[in-house]
Amino acid sequence: MKSDNAKKGLERAPHRSLLKAAGYTDWEIDRPWVGVANAFNQIIPGHVHLRRITEAVKAGIYAAGGLPIEFPTIGVCDGIAMNHEGMKFSLPSRELIMDSIEVMARGHAFDALVLVTNCDKIIPGMAMAAAKLNLPSIVVSGGPMLAGNLGGKDVDLNTVFETVGKRIAGKASDEELLEVENAACPGCGSCAGMFTANTMNCMMEALGLGLPGNGTIPAVYAERDRLAKDAGRAIMALVEKNIRPRDILTREAFENAVAVDLALGGSTNTTLHLPAIAWAAGLDLDLQLFNEIGTKVPHICSMSPGGAHHIQDLYRAGGVQAVMKRLAEKGLIHEDCGTVTGASQGQNIAKARVKDDEVIRPLDRPYHATGGLAILKGSLAPDGCVVKQAAVLPEMLVHTGPARVFNSEEEAFAAIQGMKILDGDVLVIRYEGPKGGPGMREMLTPTSTLAGMGMDRTVALITDGRFSGASRGASIGHVSPEAAAGGPIALVREGDQISIDIPNKTIELLVDAAELERRRAAWKPYMQPVDSLFLNRYRRAVTSGMKGAVLE
Repeated sequence: MKSDNAKKGLERAPHRSLLKAAGYTDWEIDRPWVGVANAFNQIIPGHVHLRRITEAVKAGIYAAGGLPIEFPTIGVCDGIAMNHEGMKFSLPSRELIMDSIEVMARGHAFDALVLVTNCDKIIPGMAMAAAKLNLPSIVVSGGPMLAGNLGGKDVDLNTVFETVGKRIAGKASDEELLEVENAACPGCGSCAGMFTANTMNCMMEALGLGLPGNGTIPAVYAERDRLAKDAGRAIMALVEKNIRPRDILTREAFENAVAVDLALGGSTNTTLHLPAIAWAAGLDLDLQLFNEIGTKVPHICSMSPGGAHHIQDLYRAGGVQAVMKRLAEKGLIHEDCGTVTGASQGQNIAKARVKDDEVIRPLDRPYHATGGLAILKGSLAPDGCVVKQAAVLPEMLVHTGPARVFNSEEEAFAAIQGMKILDGDVLVIRYEGPKGGPGMREMLTPTSTLAGMGMDRTVALITDGRFSGASRGASIGHVSPEAAAGGPIALVREGDQISIDIPNKTIELLVDAAELERRRAAWKPYMQPVDSLFLNRYRRAVTSGMKGAVLE
């Protein structure tokens, strides 16, 4: 065992003495050491209950003969960080989480890891750590929040953001906004729609890093505690069999994850996080894979924000395992991929069944014939960009309009709030990429405000930043190369015509090449100024959004 390096032999007497100072007995020290990374904090609603989940994990480890050793990690709540300086720190926190787990695991010679997580960057950060360290590992989610209910209708965090737009447009009163604010988030857990956190928790099941049920069992259900205990027992079986993340995270496993993502209509942020996890596992995940698999995998779950269903509905309908069972009917899942259960995906889904054909539709009656995400390329984004096509209204799938150009999210939102955006416009928000922002901020406030104003039917938004999984409409992000790297988005001028054709996967700046060259000769490099040594170090090392925004 790796922990023998810190506990065995004459020369390790001082080490054992320190462990005994922490209250551990000789017979406990002799057990395998399982690091339990607990992302608990008291500001993220998806994390406030993680002490409970972590205690259940530790109970399972202890019962199965391991020594659970808990340690903390940081986390940023994207909702609370939204639309101010805080969002610049969200994506960079992913790498800090990965690195901090490596420091703890290697510094203390852990034999295995259980990663107790929830919410947007914490889940992929922990999964990246598992892939990078390649110790036996399991990811355990804190589970999704239940949707709120107002007037007999389900509501969630995105409802609040969109009601702000209605209030700006004079379509809602202050009293109505407060009513939505009070009802939308009824308790702990990751926000109730198929936003980034819940998408990534579902991805842990599809990749095989999480136990069945990891993505959909609600946070407040006792079943979530039972799953955590089972994860504690399962990690000891992985230690015994020496099954490691890179045994599970094969190319085929990532193809499974992409297929499930497309079937669910998951967050565009998966196009950042799946490549980053693959990178940590020593693999290269080309984002064209989303388009290739998307031609075969239909969109069969209509989840908020693009649809009416929430994660509790998906749970009730059979969860991720039932989605995979349905995809396997047409050979769209690699059933022989390994998982942390010790069984294959095919064995795991054998007993799964779909309990609601509207929440998880049959493959021959999908919500959309192609997958939920699309990668677009063209003269505006030579390296690519991403859109959640399942959340785009039909009338906006093909759109040409004049560019309205802004060099920050704040500038764009001020124009929206000032009612200066017109039907048909294409908002361009640039210098918000991984380097330019830095940190690649999410643009949920502009997109949700437009949707609340009813302008998601007439206005597109393009950015080298990114979007929350809660965004809907013709919201096209991750434009690469970004403006700060001299990408064509830096050359767009007010009034330029931009053509978007989502079905044909193209995005074009309708300006002739000679004019673009004249603009490039006059262009001066620019990045948003920040007063942060951490963010300035980050922007020097971060790669393109199309490469997962990993650090070089």
